[in-house]
Amino acid sequence: MLLREAELKRAEYNEPVETVYIGGGTPSILSGSQLTRLTDGIRALLHIVPSAEFSVEANPGTLTEEFLSAAVSAGVNRISLGMQAYQKHLLDFLGRIHSFADVRKSVTLVRNAGIRNLNLDLIFGIPGQTAAEWSETLDYALSLIPDHISAYGLIPEEGTPLFQRLESGQFSLPDPEEEREMYNFAIQRLQQAGLYQYEISNFATENHECRHNIGYWTQIPYLGLGLSAASMRILGHNRDGLTCLRTTNPSDPAVYREMISSGDLSPCFSETVLPAESCFESMMLFLRMNRGIRDDEFSALHGISPAACFGGKLDNLQKKGLLVHEDGSWKLTRRGMDVQNSVLVELMED
Repeated sequence: MLLREAELKRAEYNEPVETVYIGGGTPSILSGSQLTRLTDGIRALLHIVPSAEFSVEANPGTLTEEFLSAAVSAGVNRISLGMQAYQKHLLDFLGRIHSFADVRKSVTLVRNAGIRNLNLDLIFGIPGQTAAEWSETLDYALSLIPDHISAYGLIPEEGTPLFQRLESGQFSLPDPEEEREMYNFAIQRLQQAGLYQYEISNFATENHECRHNIGYWTQIPYLGLGLSAASMRILGHNRDGLTCLRTTNPSDPAVYREMISSGDLSPCFSETVLPAESCFESMMLFLRMNRGIRDDEFSALHGISPAACFGGKLDNLQKKGLLVHEDGSWKLTRRGMDVQNSVLVELMED
């Protein structure tokens, strides 16, 4: 089904592919032959450049040597492991089937397979998680010498068992100040270990930043295939500004199957992002990164400077110590990163 979708959509997305990301589930449950069939099919349909970053997500509880061998043969050069936490009781709370021993074993398999770009996903702000446990999680993660770490605050998604337990009062999320302290501690600890922060939740050693995610934050068009997959393509790029189309596939397997079988690719969600909204999206996405957004970069995208687009809002945020304008770039300050949502709200207001 997924390869058929790629075949149906390739006429719309015919640019060379710079990054591939297989995830949004647990790809490592595939057999080696299934992964080979998938990657061979994608390469036959889409022009993937030789230098592409090719990432695959993996669950430490299901990763095998067979899968990794097929991945390397397919050109996969980056693995993202969902470690999440070190402590068993926190992994159990999150519904994870692995232990830290599984993570350590998986890292060994990844390195033995010859993959030199490894990410570990970590979560802080888990109900019941202490500052000491978060520190311990970071130390154990760093002991595995990853090239990249993604550290996210827990956000229970609506409709999930975790969200339902939160709504029923079975547990509560930690105080925002406690979560902020965990986040700031992670920034310091990871920097000490040689992983610099290049985006609000992402840290990497030199030359190991996730190119796929940077593409998303810098509004490079992308094609999503499969259940709930999101895509973005540019409809217009001229002096009137940038117009984009965002679409999302159905999340229901039966609906998705019918969509592909019939050849009717009408998305379950579609949104045309007009120039004014696109200007805001640029600020929202680029400001996630430590480097921010350059004036000339913004002007090239939208035909207008950030100052002309947002009036005095940028200056006001600068006076509040939330934004800084350095070397022709707008960036969030450390305090601005802590309250990023407030910055965005101010930029949105009329």
